[in-house]
Amino acid sequence: MLYVADLADIVNRHGVTLHSFADDTQLYLHCCREDITTAATRLKECIVDVGRWMSANRLKLNTDKTELLWTGSRHSISQLHGHGPSIQLGADTVPACDHVRLLGVIISADLSIDRHVSIVSLASFYWLRQLRRVRRSLDDESAAILFHAFVTSRFGYCNLLLAGAPKSVTDKLQRVMNAAARVVSGTN
Repeated sequence: MLYVADLADIVNRHGVTLHSFADDTQLYLHCCREDITTAATRLKECIVDVGRWMSANRLKLNTDKTELLWTGSRHSISQLHGHGPSIQLGADTVPACDHVRLLGVIISADLSIDRHVSIVSLASFYWLRQLRRVRRSLDDESAAILFHAFVTSRFGYCNLLLAGAPKSVTDKLQRVMNAAARVVSGTN
């Protein structure tokens, strides 16, 4: 923490909010749709200063892993004609994305969790198919343990985001749970 304390000072000078997790750093900036160009410039200047600080401390800003997400309501995002402006960092361009992964959760530009739930469902169904292949070789307890390891853990991670989710979203997850119950119990 002491080593990266200077990083927070640099980011604060630009009026940008910093959030750090282990070796990942996220920068946040709030702006109105009319001020998006100014915000992009401010963010670029902040990232350039962070890059200088990193170089001075024998670190490297990895622009390949740098992602940019402009968020807002669906109407606001549609007004950006795509994804919003990109940021030029030296020879590299960081294009705006329509979604990013933040601590294992897919965040979409409209702040919906539809994409995240779809990806969790796909991964869960993959593991259920794998478990179905070996189910006959497992006793009920082993099947349940594998189910919890490969499927339930995906549901449990950041499940607070599902609070108040629309029925269309939770129905996808319910289908996975129904399929999982059939696999674990060995019934149709």
